[in-house]
Amino acid sequence: MSTPFYVSPQQAMADRAEYARKGIARGRSLVVLQFTDGIVFVGENPSRALHKFSEIYDRIAFAAAGKYNEYENLRIGGVRYADLRGYTYDREDVTARGLANVYAQTLGTIFSSAGEKPYEVELVVAEVGESPEGDQIYRLPHDGSIVDEHGSVAVGGNAEQISSFLGQRHREGMTLSEAIKLAVQALSRDSNGGERQLTADQLEVAVLDRTRPQKRKFRRVVGSRLARLLEDSERSGSEESTPTDAVEDVELDGDTGTDTEQ
Repeated sequence: MSTPFYVSPQQAMADRAEYARKGIARGRSLVVLQFTDGIVFVGENPSRALHKFSEIYDRIAFAAAGKYNEYENLRIGGVRYADLRGYTYDREDVTARGLANVYAQTLGTIFSSAGEKPYEVELVVAEVGESPEGDQIYRLPHDGSIVDEHGSVAVGGNAEQISSFLGQRHREGMTLSEAIKLAVQALSRDSNGGERQLTADQLEVAVLDRTRPQKRKFRRVVGSRLARLLEDSERSGSEESTPTDAVEDVELDGDTGTDTEQ
């Protein structure tokens, strides 16, 4: 009888973590930034059907990098959790912290299970507050840990270099056009230090806008409105854009099917 091959638990977990990190790194990066009126999500995504950003509940949004079918399953589970909790208790009881805890338990269980491979995903769960001080941003790596982020966060692809770039340049009180400009600059940088040109057609942009009168604060920024915001950001060196102008440029375009609460 042959002797079973032995792998220490430490080595097995290290191998699983390396497998997940490589899978996530193959995906395109995305960034999440706070600005004066809320939180903006910007990612390189030429697809108009497969979204990286989605609405979970009234003030909560979800962003993910990595394997689409895996993070789509997590998104659907998050929508169901939020709907059930809001219906059973109260809409105010649905929070980004509670949702992040649910995702952490799911990812942690899958990561530590020897019977299945770890998920190749990295998530961001964000909730917009009544003021910038009330905003919440949580990053969840593949192993189910929770990182409480402030100001800006990047996941997927070249996230480490992008995070460093954002950390040096992001500031409080940015307008929407300034935040988008900074996000595009960060995403345009490659690992060799060069820069690429990203157009509106190559970007997916969404916001959690605290100034919206509706309960649902999530909206997508698409088409001509996104193009105008990018043009405004290019002119921002000579002309200052007010927060009101930025909001007017991104009037609701209508939520897509991926944002419908099931």
